[in-house]
Amino acid sequence: MTVKMPYQCFINGKFEDAENGKSYGTINPTDGSTICKVSYASVGDVDRAVAAAKEAFDNGPWGRMNPRDRGSLLYKLADLMEEHQEELATIESIDSGAVYTLALKTHVGMSIQTFRYFAGWCDKIQGKTIPINQARPNRNLTFTKKEPLGVCAIVIPWNYPLMMLAWKSAACLAAGNTLVLKPAQVTPLTALKFAELSVKAGIPKGVINILPGSGGMVGQRLSDHPDIRKLGFTGSTPIGKQIMKSCAVSNLKKVSLELGGKSPLIIFSDCDMDKAVRMVRDSVYFNKGENCIAAGRLFVEESIHDEYISRVVEEIKKMKIGDPLDRSTDHGPQNHKAHLDKLLEYCEVGVKEGATLVYGGRQVDRPDWLSKKSCFSPTVFTEVEDHMFIAKEESFGPVMVVSKFKDGDVEGVLHRANDTEYGLASGVFTRDINKAMYVSERLEAGTVFVNTYNKTDVASPFGGFKQSGFGKDLGEDALMEYLKTKAVTVEY
Repeated sequence: MTVKMPYQCFINGKFEDAENGKSYGTINPTDGSTICKVSYASVGDVDRAVAAAKEAFDNGPWGRMNPRDRGSLLYKLADLMEEHQEELATIESIDSGAVYTLALKTHVGMSIQTFRYFAGWCDKIQGKTIPINQARPNRNLTFTKKEPLGVCAIVIPWNYPLMMLAWKSAACLAAGNTLVLKPAQVTPLTALKFAELSVKAGIPKGVINILPGSGGMVGQRLSDHPDIRKLGFTGSTPIGKQIMKSCAVSNLKKVSLELGGKSPLIIFSDCDMDKAVRMVRDSVYFNKGENCIAAGRLFVEESIHDEYISRVVEEIKKMKIGDPLDRSTDHGPQNHKAHLDKLLEYCEVGVKEGATLVYGGRQVDRPDWLSKKSCFSPTVFTEVEDHMFIAKEESFGPVMVVSKFKDGDVEGVLHRANDTEYGLASGVFTRDINKAMYVSERLEAGTVFVNTYNKTDVASPFGGFKQSGFGKDLGEDALMEYLKTKAVTVEY
């Protein structure tokens, strides 16, 4: 396959070099080679992109377009993404290390579904009529309108580069806004390819702007910019706090934040063991563990603990680690070297604190195809106590952290599962529907999975509680994040 990848900033419908001429190399994590040089956007580029987005919103055809016509353009964009899905999946795999089959089905496949879902919402955004006290002898009518916010900024992470773009930008565009998006510095390429496809789809100039570059420069300027009315961010909790502070101080931007997680997963002894082993394996190792809702901490009922661990390790041993472009590969390289180094450090801390390293915890040496040890072995820790670092902090990698709980101690395990500052996702495996419903009510998380995991859908809202952030991606709730409500009262 011949893969064509844009590499410049995308501003006002055109690809162009950064204002200062700077560029940087984006790295293939499989072998450490430089894929290409990408423009390194400056503060001046941000200002030009925001000006283009504001002009497109205030005076361009996008703001005056019938909602159904806007939906037609988004459907066309989704069709083009589907037409180029293999190319997009290949770029995603090369740039992020995602296994090609997963990139095709999830990274790209769900992105296409997301744009189609929100394209269907364009002509269904509507207000209400509200009965109010009449100003006798006259009468009154109050109605509400849902209106776009204006220029929105979107800052996305490196684990699902295209899918995170789709989750936020599809709702943003369906609502009638314009946007400036900053992809993660280490994974800019599918975002720039998306920009190219948006031109082919007929999206007017200035509506979509893509700026590769650093969070400290581009992300900070987007947070501070006075003409941006909303910022949607997915990333770490500390950066989310900084963004929220900057958005408040600058012009009180609306903010939605999808941040860190340490999602608990409770496995009761009455579970379907075969299903629990298979699905819980994926709950931790899906996308190399670079998954915001990954099961960060497993609680396994004591009577099945040893059998469960034994069976999970046997499943892990069957996983093929290797080249992400090989369709038989289950587990590819971590996204970038700095992250790989953090995973090694994370596992070292776990061992030092007294947790039992049952499997993995190391880089995988595959000299037959890798020039560098870029893969990290799927890892299992047991005997993890509540006070330990690995029990509290997210690895964002393929590390299973397992603790036991006493047979029948539902209240005790719920207390331990909720004893975290995060609340992104959670899960429970049990055949007892009463127990499942009770536990799902008590778990303090934005998503609860029962006898499944990672089952997200474009129609279902996604987002966290507590320090995992606020606001939703996906579903009708996500659309509301990019709209404002105007009340109109008429006397007659």
